[in-house]
Amino acid sequence: MSKKQDSLYASPISSVSSFKFDESVVNIFPDMIQRSVPGYHAIISAIGLLAGRFAQEHSVCYDLGCSLGAATLSMRHQISARHCKIIAVDNSEAMLEQFKTNLKKDKGNIEVEIVQDDIRQIAIENASVVVLNFTLQFIPVEDRQAFLSKIYQGLKPGGILILSEKLKFDDERQQMMQTELHHAFKKAQGYSDLEIGQKRIALENVLIPETFKTHQQRLGDVGFSSTEVWFQYFNFASMIALK
Repeated sequence: MSKKQDSLYASPISSVSSFKFDESVVNIFPDMIQRSVPGYHAIISAIGLLAGRFAQEHSVCYDLGCSLGAATLSMRHQISARHCKIIAVDNSEAMLEQFKTNLKKDKGNIEVEIVQDDIRQIAIENASVVVLNFTLQFIPVEDRQAFLSKIYQGLKPGGILILSEKLKFDDERQQMMQTELHHAFKKAQGYSDLEIGQKRIALENVLIPETFKTHQQRLGDVGFSSTEVWFQYFNFASMIALK
């Protein structure tokens, strides 16, 4: 797939629609996420390393909300456990069609099964690694605990959940500072104030961030023995939850 520059919000839009992972986003998504999420490539690379460390023989690794499959492919090239497979799930047909094309060109040996479905509906079974890479934030808040509990129940002892999220902060000054720094990051990547503003409107009520304390408490409530941040760049963080 040729990488195209994200200009989705470069021109004034009279009525900004809610953000969707549809055909208009597929070709620009790699550019969009690299320029919008600080440290994204470092997180993707580390997901592969973590999967290589925690993937167990005769188990399944899940990439839930896989989009174009970046985390799946990273895991695929680092997992050495025998008889291990990856199940990659997303509800966007457009994203998965491109992912299938990308997968055909990939030289990895680990079996990958691509599933189009609502990630809340699939069964999590015999899992050693589960990845939610900037995915939970798009699930309604009231559904998150039951969904994470289902993941915990489907994880094998010693399994790992990798959860990457945009964070919010209880302290008003921290919230303002982190938001301003994120905007500065995006401007440094070439986005205009217009693009930043219209994207923010598109994501309102679609992407709902929470504090790290909220994530940590909820993960503890569903059974995870330990949850810590292993990576943070401004208001974007990735956590490891251990079973």
